[in-house]
Amino acid sequence: MMAEERKEVEESMETAVQEMSMADFEEELNASLKQIHEGDVITGTVIDVTEDEVILDLKYYTEGVIRKEDFSADPTLNLKEAVQVGDEISATVVRRDGGQGQIMLSKKDAANLVAWDRLRSLKDRQENIRVKVAGVVKSGVIAYVEDIRGFIPASKLALDYVDEDDLNDWLGKELEIRVIAADEEDDHLVLSAREILREKADEERKAKVSNVEIGLVTEGTVESIQPYGAFIDLGNGLSGLVHVSQICEKRIKTPAAVLKVGDKVKVKVINVKDGKLSLSMKALNDVAAEEIQEEAIELPETEAVGTSLGSLFANIKL
Repeated sequence: MMAEERKEVEESMETAVQEMSMADFEEELNASLKQIHEGDVITGTVIDVTEDEVILDLKYYTEGVIRKEDFSADPTLNLKEAVQVGDEISATVVRRDGGQGQIMLSKKDAANLVAWDRLRSLKDRQENIRVKVAGVVKSGVIAYVEDIRGFIPASKLALDYVDEDDLNDWLGKELEIRVIAADEEDDHLVLSAREILREKADEERKAKVSNVEIGLVTEGTVESIQPYGAFIDLGNGLSGLVHVSQICEKRIKTPAAVLKVGDKVKVKVINVKDGKLSLSMKALNDVAAEEIQEEAIELPETEAVGTSLGSLFANIKL
């Protein structure tokens, strides 16, 4: 009987110790949770990654959980590809108790605190960055920068016009872009590839222009007419200006008096400066006149010079 009583006492003491240990653990857990407040940014180490969430060791006797929708604003993000066990991640506390003693976190909210500063800096420095087109919307496409959703208008995708019906062709493409508007208050991020493409086209054009020699005679097409002159498309990405004073000998008020868009004209390069070509049509008339004057009439040295029109024309070389 004494042995049975002793056994009951030992079992009761063991149960009491276990209950005290659990109580102590819960007390320590509650104390640790009290140190964390919603909105705090804390850092933890990744201990597990699934398709839907990332688990962090927070060293607070509990774990932190970041759901996929709270990890990034990019719906195409693959957590298992983007996150590795052992990574350190900073995130904002969304809720102190997720129902199982876990702390619910948001990396997206924490990242937003610094992302907009970074985006404004990119805009101010006009820095080029690469993005991938993640979606198509009305009048443009969507790409993500620093996990912030950005809009690229169709008019900013290329140098040439992009039809809305062709926007799906851009899905998945990588683009080099610049930030042209970053408004955190309105959650408004606008991106553009057009400025970069224009600069590259200008650089290529200047390189081509630098190889053009003054005096070159070539043919081109009138591509536009302005009050001060006509722009001539020379092909191969080159064009030049024929000033109104260089179109013809007689004085004209406007190039439209003698030229129209689409006309084929022969021009001479008379100047190359600052990546621009100055052309002349009048200079070709001057050259032709000089050639005719020099070569039109040659008189034989051994024959007497006649005074009649017949004798003069008889010695003209055609």
